Amino acid sequence: MKVLVLGGCGIQGRAALYELSRNPMIEQVMSADIQPDLIHSFDFLDTAKIQSIRLNAGDSNALTSIMEDSFDVVLDFLPPQYIRTVAQAAIARGVHLVNTNYAHDLLDLDPAAKGKNIAILPECGLDPGIDLILYHHSLQYFDEVSRLDSYCGGIPEKSACDNPLNYKISWNMQAVLKSQVREAKLIADREVVRIPSEDQHENRFVHTIEWPGLGTLEAIPNGDAVHYADLLHIREHLTDSGRYSLRWPGWCSFWHPMKKLGFLGDRPIRGLSREVSPLEMVAKLLEPQLQYKKDEKDLCVMLNEVEGLRKGQRQLMTCSLFIQRDLETGLMAMSMGVAYPACIAAEMIVNGEITARGVLSPAKDIPSDLFLARLRERGIQVTEKFASSNGRMKS
Repeated sequence: MKVLVLGGCGIQGRAALYELSRNPMIEQVMSADIQPDLIHSFDFLDTAKIQSIRLNAGDSNALTSIMEDSFDVVLDFLPPQYIRTVAQAAIARGVHLVNTNYAHDLLDLDPAAKGKNIAILPECGLDPGIDLILYHHSLQYFDEVSRLDSYCGGIPEKSACDNPLNYKISWNMQAVLKSQVREAKLIADREVVRIPSEDQHENRFVHTIEWPGLGTLEAIPNGDAVHYADLLHIREHLTDSGRYSLRWPGWCSFWHPMKKLGFLGDRPIRGLSREVSPLEMVAKLLEPQLQYKKDEKDLCVMLNEVEGLRKGQRQLMTCSLFIQRDLETGLMAMSMGVAYPACIAAEMIVNGEITARGVLSPAKDIPSDLFLARLRERGIQVTEKFASSNGRMKS
């Protein structure tokens, strides 16, 4: 199996290289990155099967050219603005593609991908990714679903909370900030509710949950739960559904006034010597202040809750996972949580364990039991629990 990794030297790409380098099924890995020489600084990485090449992702011809016929699958860890260009290049070359970003800009490419008999699998990281596979996994246990809620967050361990935000960067600061200006859509009392981006951090759906061993976490609506309810064909009996980001308490009280004052705006600030947006300015200001020290851990926490009728009784199923940074390799929990699912899915496509073609979704096209077993082999354990339920109130 030969794999091309786009963005291989990035924070998520290097976790993919680590995973692929240890897989005996992998014969060759090509890492394409704008800074290819960074690979020599990864002391934890066995590069015997890995070659490195420079890639300018803004050059669509270069993307198409690099996807040679010899590759079985492409893993894309480039920034989200390249998702469509990469998909078009994969279709032109007729090579399978796995991506970790949201897929809304790719759905119209489904006929072209089917015409080339390839699988394009976006949204296959942590969130989106594992959470969607857990949707698929959980629904098989229920005859009827009335509530589907998903929670996920990347946070520092308590001892690393040494700044006013109680937050540090485990992926990309601009991406973090852009996620703070994303509208949310959820279902409440059977009605679709749209939460504009400006109200994301102050609305009646912001609540807290208790995480064993961690304590209280703040849950913020951030995503389109309605889209996945429709995709899974469960709207008929669904009363409530939301997708929530998890942070240490205080996140909303910090960002709500900052947004109201325009600090996350995307229009250039007038009067400066060069064009720069408030969001860009905030990202540049915060990024160096929110870095993890070598002995500090980031944590990924995920909780899916499905409530409905099972075997004639009303039950609640919870699926949870907890990932922490590997201090031996330095790989972030977030990096492993995003990269490992993509690597597993790529292997499943090439092996014929994922048979569908076109633009796919982890919420319906990945055999969930097999995927979760592979995830467990890589040290990421999903814990499942069932309980009788009369409905749960959010605090």
